[in-house]
Amino acid sequence: MELKDFFYGIADLFVNVLFAPMDLLREWQLDTWWGANIFNWIFILIGFVALAYWLNQLKIFNDGDDHTFVTHSDADQEYESHAH
Repeated sequence: MELKDFFYGIADLFVNVLFAPMDLLREWQLDTWWGANIFNWIFILIGFVALAYWLNQLKIFNDGDDHTFVTHSDADQEYESHAH
C-alpha cells in the first residue's frame, strides 16, 4: 500500500460517504426550498430555545432578593452589629 492510496481512501470516504447527505440536500433544493434548508431551521429553533432559557434565568436572578455579593460597607455594618 502506497501513501497515495491512503490519501485516495480518505478522499473517497469524504466524497462518497460523509458528504452523501449534502448531495441529498443539493438535489432536494430543486423540489422543496423548506426541506433543503431544514438544518437552518433546526439551528434557528435551537437558538430561540437557548435565548428563551437564558432570558428566563436572567429574570429569575434579577427578581430574587438574595444578593450573592457583599460590599465592604455592608460587611462592616454586619460586623459592628454582631460585635456589641
